[in-house]
Amino acid sequence: MGRLTRDPDVKYSTMGDNPLAIARYTLAVDRRYSRDSEQSADFIRCVAFGKNGEFAEKYLKQGTKIVIDGRIQTGSYQNKDGKTVYTTDIVVENQEFAESKASSQGDEPKKAETSQNDTLDDWNEVEEDAQLPFNFKY
Repeated sequence: MGRLTRDPDVKYSTMGDNPLAIARYTLAVDRRYSRDSEQSADFIRCVAFGKNGEFAEKYLKQGTKIVIDGRIQTGSYQNKDGKTVYTTDIVVENQEFAESKASSQGDEPKKAETSQNDTLDDWNEVEEDAQLPFNFKY
């Protein structure tokens, strides 16, 4: 679970008859434990293919808090200097929002304050021999 560090980078494959969405994004994931009371995070590279990539393109943006599950995939490539660069990505198999849109924008509605007496007024007394649709034992 983490927040997107920027909007997803989405490209479509050109191989085959049907283009395939490929979305890449990075999640900032807070570490559970911090040293010297400093908050620290890991930055997890994620790649989502197909419907997951289309979902990322349509609904995800910088700052969105999501939960993902997937598998780790490692790889390597040669950079411009001829050095081998090793990569580790999470191939997203499922992604879900971790908070409501309102709370992510700071528009979380405030809960109405009610006293205990206000909520008790909504209850109805039930007679002891009343026929109830369930078994009730004291």
